Amino acid sequence: MAEHPRPHPLRGVLRLGRRIGVVLADYEYVLRHQLRAAFDRGAPEALVDEGGEGGPVVLLPGIYETWRFLHPLARRLHAAGHPVHVVAGLGDNRMPLGEAVDRVERHLRENHLSGVTIVAHSKGGLVARLLLARPDASARIRRVVAIATPFSGSVLAAWVPFPAVRALRRGHPDLVRLAADGVDVGRIVSVWGWYDPHIPGGCALPGAVNVEVPVGGHFRILGSPTVLALVDDLTRG
Repeated sequence: MAEHPRPHPLRGVLRLGRRIGVVLADYEYVLRHQLRAAFDRGAPEALVDEGGEGGPVVLLPGIYETWRFLHPLARRLHAAGHPVHVVAGLGDNRMPLGEAVDRVERHLRENHLSGVTIVAHSKGGLVARLLLARPDASARIRRVVAIATPFSGSVLAAWVPFPAVRALRRGHPDLVRLAADGVDVGRIVSVWGWYDPHIPGGCALPGAVNVEVPVGGHFRILGSPTVLALVDDLTRG
């Protein structure tokens, strides 16, 4: 029987070094943008402009992120002609999933929105996924673009001592029910990077359009030209 050559040990060292580099760059990104968001005084009303030709977009941030964390993406989409809605009532999105869904659904209804594209980061994608299970909200949604969303949970969340994060662990009852509700998720495009230090198992969602991009990180993926171009296409098409 022929012997298979053993992988060179240097390859493993290089892979580990590359992942460490991703983690460092990821936290540089999140710290920089959380600091920017803390001093951001932009008004949500400035993003809601019906003068453009693009369809409405609703931005949903991840856990411990306010809408201001996504403000650069909001400005980009607004400049492309989309009225961009943010749900300020989500705060930093630490609330239970059901409560977050209630607040977003109320925003859709009170603003008479239809044909909406939801662009969501991390936990925001789970909120969007739950909206598709509510008939009135689902009827208003054209597409969901979920970036780095832990649809199956994260094995690492179980080790975090904060209840809001632990609710995203694999096997949590909310996520188990979510996976078994039978909702058609064909309108969801799940996008994630080749290595996400927060979601090591990836973000594939059975039945959705799944796109893995050659970008590393859970946060810095939001600034990737590849991902931004993809968001442009998905909100325009």
